[in-house]
Amino acid sequence: MEIEKKFLVNKMPDNLSKYTCYEIEQGYLCTSPVVRIRKKNSDYILTYKSREFFKSTPKLAIPDNVSACEEVELPLTKESYEHLREKIDNNIITKRRYNIPLYGDYIAELDVFSGKLEGLIVVEVEFRDALQASIFVKPSWFGDDVSTIKQYGNASLSKLESWN
Repeated sequence: MEIEKKFLVNKMPDNLSKYTCYEIEQGYLCTSPVVRIRKKNSDYILTYKSREFFKSTPKLAIPDNVSACEEVELPLTKESYEHLREKIDNNIITKRRYNIPLYGDYIAELDVFSGKLEGLIVVEVEFRDALQASIFVKPSWFGDDVSTIKQYGNASLSKLESWN
């Protein structure tokens, strides 16, 4: 299960070069349910995400301002990634992701988009459970919470011709 919150960024952290960084390219074969391919540096991944479990399980308490879904990741070869890349819908998303340690064991994943989404910067934090997500106190450099705003989801972003 993936439980996360996503925020805009008020102020970029200092000295990004000291953090682990990934070059990411991803595209969508389907957006409902989400079937995504991703190149993360030299790793290739196929991801399936679905929110159907949460729709059919009302007892599972997920706060309204938290994004949650079932997620399955499978490794791909470079050749299979390139084959599937030819079949994606919409646009390839490119971004640089910085993993920034926060307090406790939280990690901020700062995404600086390039290409058609140049200018968009968001930060995500993943949580072990819904309680952890609901009590999370965001750092001052985080901006507005956009966790449940569909236009900030990567599947929706892949449909845009530009961010501006």
